[in-house]
Amino acid sequence: MARESFADRLKKTMNERGIKQVDLIRSAQKQGVKLGKSHISQYVSGKTIPRADMVHFLAGALQVDPDWLNGITPEQETEGETDMREFKKSSKLDHVLYDVRGPVVEEATRMENTGTNVLKLNIGNPAPFGFRTPDEIIYDMRQQLTECEGYSTAKGSFSARKAIMQYAQLKQIPHVSIEDVYTGNGVSELINLCMSALLDNGDEILIPSPDYPLWTACATLAGGKVVHYLCDEQSDWYPDLEDIKKKINSRTKAIVIINPNNPTGALYPREILQQIVEIAREHQLIIFSDEIYDRLVMDEEEHVSIASLAPDLFCVTFSGLSKSHMIAGFRIGWMVLSGNKTIAKDYIEGINMLSNMRLCSNVPAQSIVQTALGGYQSVKDYIIPGGRIYEQREYIYKTLTDIPGITAVKPKAAFYIFPKLDIKKFNIMDDEKFALDLLREKHILIIHGGGFNWKQPDHFRVVYLPRVEVLEQASKKIADFLSGYRQ
Repeated sequence: MARESFADRLKKTMNERGIKQVDLIRSAQKQGVKLGKSHISQYVSGKTIPRADMVHFLAGALQVDPDWLNGITPEQETEGETDMREFKKSSKLDHVLYDVRGPVVEEATRMENTGTNVLKLNIGNPAPFGFRTPDEIIYDMRQQLTECEGYSTAKGSFSARKAIMQYAQLKQIPHVSIEDVYTGNGVSELINLCMSALLDNGDEILIPSPDYPLWTACATLAGGKVVHYLCDEQSDWYPDLEDIKKKINSRTKAIVIINPNNPTGALYPREILQQIVEIAREHQLIIFSDEIYDRLVMDEEEHVSIASLAPDLFCVTFSGLSKSHMIAGFRIGWMVLSGNKTIAKDYIEGINMLSNMRLCSNVPAQSIVQTALGGYQSVKDYIIPGGRIYEQREYIYKTLTDIPGITAVKPKAAFYIFPKLDIKKFNIMDDEKFALDLLREKHILIIHGGGFNWKQPDHFRVVYLPRVEVLEQASKKIADFLSGYRQ
């Protein structure tokens, strides 16, 4: 007979007591215990077993014995029997969340494994939606593959870094030499590297809300305390400058901006960026700027690199080819150090150490950077009237905002929209439940706003990479679902 698991005992007790996941989350908030929706979902599903302090909290909330909930019987205690050793995840991961590939996605995978066709509007991966890599890039990589069998230098090949340096110059980023350029296996690796090299336990870093959750996850994993500053939906999702000022203290080391923004599609104007620079200058902060979507700007708007406005500050600017050249799977990104590097000399030594430890980034992908940045930019055809990304944005914005109970700010860049739900109309208290309900009923996968560290249960992100015909079907299904939806 199979042994009862922690998840079995937890679910059984919750059912007997009539206690829901949201009740446990509220109880935790009252007691100052950190328990998120994703945490409790993983405990209930059996994906994760909580640590001892969390078991004691859950046992108290459910009014059961902690040893029973943990599976320790009196017979085992008296007879000295012990369970087979269990290996648990590191406590460093206790508060690390990444719901872009979290519980809702896991449920979608389970459904697909049973034969259900799921429309994935959850992740910015161009290739599955028919976006093809430019032929010249494929040709150049093929021609150079036999020269890419060994390691490059830790920072990357000369040709790749030279091309990136010249691109930084075009963006008017000051004081950049080839030694200030680092290639990475996508921007994600470099974000993790930068956070690990910078943050000591308790150091604070300002990150936007909503954010791309990797930033919060990497900073938390590194031991930092993430302080989220608000982006204001009423002001086209621009950063709330007063909120930033209120959240700075002596432990604040840096501020992160994501521009163009994921998940909102916002593009920050020069005036906003200049004010952020002034705040960073006053408080001597490092500026990290995630600009992976800088070549996906529509409506003839201009993207401004914040580093170009801050020659006296230490800035780290991130970009890459995953989105602009539709090669997310090639994993090629970069970061550029600029401005006053003297004040960050020791930090840069840490970056170099971690860069050396991973040996180098993907060498075949480095080989096409020069071609990609110097050749014809085919992405421009997608972001003008008549282009796929432009027309898909126009369509999804109109159809979603035509649905009663949904409003949205029209995105200016990237390929995401972050609509708002009328939570009173739909009685929504749990946005993850909303995403799961939509998935199970209509087989559409989206990511709830909480997955982007947005605290209210009133938003979700849609990726508008599918063709208009597919977006039309998806919009109709969402409208039909919401027409009778109440939590």
